[in-house]
Amino acid sequence: MADGRDRVTALRRTTALAAALLAALVLAVAGSVPRALAAPNTDSEGGTAALRKALDQAARAYGQAKAKLDASKKRQAQYAAQLKATELRLAELRAHVQELAATAYRTGPLTPLMTLLNSASPEEFLERAVTVEMLAKRDDQQLREYAQAQAEAAEQKALVDNEVKIQTKQLADMAKRKRQAEQALIAAGGGRSTTSLAKFNSPAAKPAPRNPDGSWPSESCSVDDPTTSGCITPRTAHALSEARADGFNHYVSCYRSGGSGEHPKGRACDFAAAKNGFENVNATGSDKEYGDRLAAYFLKNADALGVMYVIWYGRIWMPSTGWRTYSGCCGPAETHKNHVHLSML
Repeated sequence: MADGRDRVTALRRTTALAAALLAALVLAVAGSVPRALAAPNTDSEGGTAALRKALDQAARAYGQAKAKLDASKKRQAQYAAQLKATELRLAELRAHVQELAATAYRTGPLTPLMTLLNSASPEEFLERAVTVEMLAKRDDQQLREYAQAQAEAAEQKALVDNEVKIQTKQLADMAKRKRQAEQALIAAGGGRSTTSLAKFNSPAAKPAPRNPDGSWPSESCSVDDPTTSGCITPRTAHALSEARADGFNHYVSCYRSGGSGEHPKGRACDFAAAKNGFENVNATGSDKEYGDRLAAYFLKNADALGVMYVIWYGRIWMPSTGWRTYSGCCGPAETHKNHVHLSML
């Protein structure tokens, strides 16, 4: 009987010890997991599907107009340089033509026949004949070059003027797209101009590939997303790679199925302010500074990377509008106060 009680007691002790070890293990594991992880939900870009569609259309049209503007400015610079060189050559030729005109004015028209008739000997006649022919060829060549230079200058000036017209049109289109984005944000309950970020000495990112005309190539969700089991576009992958290479190494999540935003298209990433994940609190201290620096990095490199917009701490930045207040309710994920959202063209 005593042996039976001893065995029960031993079993109870073993069970208690196992329970204690299990509790310690749970506490240890819990301590290693980032606290209060709250990944953004499938529609965490905030606002509505209609708002995101309007922003997408306005941003893409703005980007196309800007690409055309930049290409036009490059062409204008080339034409202007050509025009300057032609005008310098024209000035030199004009001096020769004016000299010919002045000589003709002082001496009167000097025909080849009169020159030859004034020869004193056959030898002089032959010499003058050669000279007359050479002078005639020279003068004729200079006059032709002068006329050609005038035509080239006129053509190059017309090309420069045409580029100015193109730029005026693209600037007007960019202003139109800016108003569209602002109106969409206002209609959704945001859109007020707000202060910019503090100044940071952000590194320059390596530019993403463009089409020969400066526009962005159309891309699909064709690259393995290194942050999930999904896919992202090559341009999104490039932006993520550049950010990581420049020291932004906190937790990131890009592809997400479902919803009407950019994540399911592989054109967006969420960069946690906290190092190990999306904490369900508003970022403060060093985490807030990290988010500020990361947002500033994408702003500085927006043109190089192909950034459509950045959302951070209740605000949205677009190349056309600058920082504007952004709708979103009500937690840190929805208001983007625990992560920086990046959407790509």
